[in-house]
Amino acid sequence: MIGAIAGDIIGSVYESEGIKSKQFDLFSPDCCFTDDTVLTVALAESILTGNDYASLMRAYYRRYPDAGYGGLFHGWARALESQPYNSWGNGAAMRISSVGFAFDTLDEVLVRAAGYTAVTHNHLEGIKGAQATAAAIFLARTGTTKADIKQYTAETFHYDVGRSVDEIRPAYRFNESCQGTVPEAIVCFLESTDFEDAIRNAISLGGDSDTLACITGGIAQAFYGVPPAIADRAMSFLDQDLRGVTARFTSRYCTAGTL
Repeated sequence: MIGAIAGDIIGSVYESEGIKSKQFDLFSPDCCFTDDTVLTVALAESILTGNDYASLMRAYYRRYPDAGYGGLFHGWARALESQPYNSWGNGAAMRISSVGFAFDTLDEVLVRAAGYTAVTHNHLEGIKGAQATAAAIFLARTGTTKADIKQYTAETFHYDVGRSVDEIRPAYRFNESCQGTVPEAIVCFLESTDFEDAIRNAISLGGDSDTLACITGGIAQAFYGVPPAIADRAMSFLDQDLRGVTARFTSRYCTAGTL
């Protein structure tokens, strides 16, 4: 999951710029973690401890109230008891990476991704986006080729992953939906040559840069690992609590190629 966190942090300063280029500083002093990281770590803690994910999300929201959550999530998190709000937003996919690392079969990954997502994003597109992301991570970490990941994604989720990054980039704009974010993030991974290149592909599209890079980064970690310099730099932006959960999850579920 450190790959997803690194993508979020790197992309945090480019969200409103739409830079449309792969040439940019990977980390800058203005980088920060966002809600993408907060909710990713909350899910990791839920998996590690067995504690209820909805309760943990609310607890993390209270600890990090200004991390950049969407309006509907604000309302959900502030309520003591609230129902899912039928969201198809890309928040479903940006927080799901730990599911792809933690579980041992593709079927279980799909079931768990749906369950963790539906507590807020119970729209079919939200669930599909989370499942596609978690499945791509599972397939990548278990030795599946890029060609087979591409075929599985297209056939199972009916996403258009046949375009190139260069074809997507010119017309791409900020898009908060799963259906307008997850296929593009998967393409950014498929076309990459290593972890850093995947992140640069994602941010070069413009738009919701932190979330695009977060989703891409989780998949890229599973396939390539994360260079220690990038992992260490990303961890340095986290506070002690976030860093502790991330380290415990990494130690248990994704030691190869990371940290």
